[in-house]
Amino acid sequence: MLHFIWVLIVGAVIGVIGQMIVGRDMPFGWVGNIIAGLLGSWLGSSLFSSWGPVVGGMAIIPAILGAIIVVFIVSLIMGSMNKSRKA
Repeated sequence: MLHFIWVLIVGAVIGVIGQMIVGRDMPFGWVGNIIAGLLGSWLGSSLFSSWGPVVGGMAIIPAILGAIIVVFIVSLIMGSMNKSRKA
């Protein structure tokens, strides 16, 4: 149980870092940041392998790179959805 909580905390921090680097907010606040961090960790380790420091079972540097990609893609999708609703 403690490992699960630790993974959620690390995922949230990775999501926040990705959000800060991209400069756009994730929808759903902290839940969105946790999802972006966990998906970013999976995507980053799939694309860039596992290297660098590992915290909570996640390689930090590839996870941050993956979170940047996830936040950017989600912000593009949400931005295009908002534009289509306004039109």
